[in-house]
Amino acid sequence: MDNKDKVGTPDKDLININENYEVEYWANKFNVTPERLREVVKDIGTNVATVKAYFNN
Repeated sequence: MDNKDKVGTPDKDLININENYEVEYWANKFNVTPERLREVVKDIGTNVATVKAYFNN
């Protein structure tokens, strides 16, 4: 489980698909459905920059 007391670079750079609030945030940020975000993260990983590049192509 995500420890909300320990925030910093890892939390900003990774998408935790096990936390609904993160899925909702990133899905809105990338203008996709939460289901689509989960699919992409499963395929390419949790790194925000990688996921952003994927959706920008």
